[in-house]
Amino acid sequence: MKLELPAVPRSNGELVFQSPWESRAFGLAVALAESGALEWDDFRVQLVRAIEDRDPTQPYNYYEYWLNALEQALVTTGVVDTRALLASVKSVLDHPEH
Repeated sequence: MKLELPAVPRSNGELVFQSPWESRAFGLAVALAESGALEWDDFRVQLVRAIEDRDPTQPYNYYEYWLNALEQALVTTGVVDTRALLASVKSVLDHPEH
C-alpha cells in the first residue's frame, strides 16, 4: 500500500515557506533524492508517519515534520550516522543566526 504524501504548503500554486530554513530543508531533500543519495520513497514514508503520529494538541508546522522525516530517512538508510547528524544539529543550534 502506498502512503499518501501530505500536500506541501502552497499559495496560488507557489510553494510557501515561513522561514529560510524551511526552503533549505525542502531543497536538501529534493537534491538528495535527485542525486540518488536518498530514495524518495524512504523519505515519503518517514514524512507520512511523522505527520500521522504528531500530537494534535501541538502547533502544526509542515516543515518541522519534513525536517524530522529527512533526518530519520538519512539515518535509517545509512546516508548519515546519528553522531554526524547530532553534531550538525548542535552546530546549527550553536549558531542561530544561520
